[in-house]
Amino acid sequence: MSTEKSYYMTLEGKEKLEKELHYLKTERRQEVVERIKVARDFGDLSENSEYDSAKEEQAFVESRIAQVEKMIRNAVIIENDNDNSDIVSLGKSVTFKELPNGEEETYTIVGSAEADPFEGKISNDSPMAKSLLGHEKGTEVLVTTPGGDIQVKIVDIQ
Repeated sequence: MSTEKSYYMTLEGKEKLEKELHYLKTERRQEVVERIKVARDFGDLSENSEYDSAKEEQAFVESRIAQVEKMIRNAVIIENDNDNSDIVSLGKSVTFKELPNGEEETYTIVGSAEADPFEGKISNDSPMAKSLLGHEKGTEVLVTTPGGDIQVKIVDIQ
């Protein structure tokens, strides 16, 4: 029997997934059913591109519903470890500076389910987060990325 993957996320991230699931099940699913009904009225289904498109969309929506349900079912909520505020861990924001003279960047380390670099949230599975996890403020860390190795200094942890 295989063990299902855990999805690390904040409480906010889980609530966001629950809202998406509700939307998919109550509104989006119904919209797709309506598209299929309308497409059926166009006649011969074997040459009906609208019907094929609607059925593909239905498959996508059902797949996403199953995926979101699995993520919620296997969610592990990230709790902030306030006792150890000087060590980088899941759920914390870390500010670092690329050496020798790069600009400071701040990211929150979250689970892969809610990672969004454009919102400043990086996955704990990313090369940057893997390298920073467990290190203290003031530490210099070597980060191995697909683009090459970089040296960073941890400036702040929140």
